Amino acid sequence: MFVMPAIIGPVQIVNVAGGIVQFGDTVYISPKSASKTNAGSGAFNTGGFIISNSGLSGTNVLDTNVIDQPIAGNN
Repeated sequence: MFVMPAIIGPVQIVNVAGGIVQFGDTVYISPKSASKTNAGSGAFNTGGFIISNSGLSGTNVLDTNVIDQPIAGNN
């Protein structure tokens, strides 16, 4: 089986967050990631003009799991 190589032109990568950028031929790509986020009220507001009146805010987290999402052996 003959595979032609990929020919790419000018490339501009502005941002890569938690991903894989691959150019050309590939046989196997398997990106893996795991994350956990805890935040209080008004923490994830986005926009040009935000007013968030939350008063007293607290985030209590009780995580009894030792491993939430194992990714080490999942090839």
